[in-house]
Amino acid sequence: MKEAIWYRKLSDGRVRCDLCNHRCVIADGKRGICGVRENKDGTLYSLVYGKVIATHVDPIEKKPLFNFLPGTRSFSIATVGCNFTCKHCQNADISQMPVDRNRITGQEVSPEEIVRMAENTGCESIAYTYTEPAIFMEYAYDTAKIAREQGIKNVFVTNGYMTEEALGDVQPYLDAANVDLKGFTEEHYREVCGARLKPVLDTLKLMKQLGIWVEITTLVIPTVNDSDQEFRGIAEFILSLGPETPWHVSRFHPTYKMLDLPPTPVQSLIRARQIGLEVGLRYVYSGNVPGDEGENTYCYNCGKVLIPRYGYQVGKTHIRDSKCEYCGAEMDVVLSD
Repeated sequence: MKEAIWYRKLSDGRVRCDLCNHRCVIADGKRGICGVRENKDGTLYSLVYGKVIATHVDPIEKKPLFNFLPGTRSFSIATVGCNFTCKHCQNADISQMPVDRNRITGQEVSPEEIVRMAENTGCESIAYTYTEPAIFMEYAYDTAKIAREQGIKNVFVTNGYMTEEALGDVQPYLDAANVDLKGFTEEHYREVCGARLKPVLDTLKLMKQLGIWVEITTLVIPTVNDSDQEFRGIAEFILSLGPETPWHVSRFHPTYKMLDLPPTPVQSLIRARQIGLEVGLRYVYSGNVPGDEGENTYCYNCGKVLIPRYGYQVGKTHIRDSKCEYCGAEMDVVLSD
């Protein structure tokens, strides 16, 4: 166990966790919503520090990040636990383990070892992913600081529910984030995810203000968040962050507690992508549909394909000195050195 960083001691042995926007008030001997932060005698502890449940070398495109270091590999890690209870979670076996099975497990790996493994596998970044990085923030924070010293980038794949103070502390070491914007109503967040929408929108605004590279993913679920009105609302919000902000619209497949719905029709993704482009976004991508034209990065000025993709495979890039090779327009892509 490791004492938490972001919390406040209250009266009667209680503590308030200030890591995410649930801001759980936790009595002595109890845990927060995430199931991995426990109050012991008035001190809040992380129960997952250094306990890695998954490590993989992934294409950065799997995060998905398409405009940040395209074609590179990212050393990806996770612990168990999550502060959301999404009914469609594809990693529920590990994200919900502390709550569903009252179990916390993982292999002991130090931050220094994580960075060494990233170096040894030729990864240009470390991705804190699969579950929610905010719930293992102390571990991610220590790892990210060491990675930065070694010239390795840090990437969060997150639900965007961390508090302003936690994000402010990690920002100096956080290079990029893919944030799930799961829907555009408070009802969706409350009933499907066990959370609220507004803090996620606030996090996205703050990330952009802090200079973190941001890409956004919406898993399109049939009959749940697939109306044109919702697509347009999300697209217009992203546009307010900046037209350069990539939006990934991804295909849903039945899983966990959402087994009664069909996979997303490809036509729904096409419609969402069209709406995003009509609103004025420069980069709208289709996810989980290998071979779809929406996988490619296009020049927003001349329309030429600049980064062709098939699944996680990346073809020859036609961007030089951050400019389109064909028309010279400035592209919003962070390329590998």
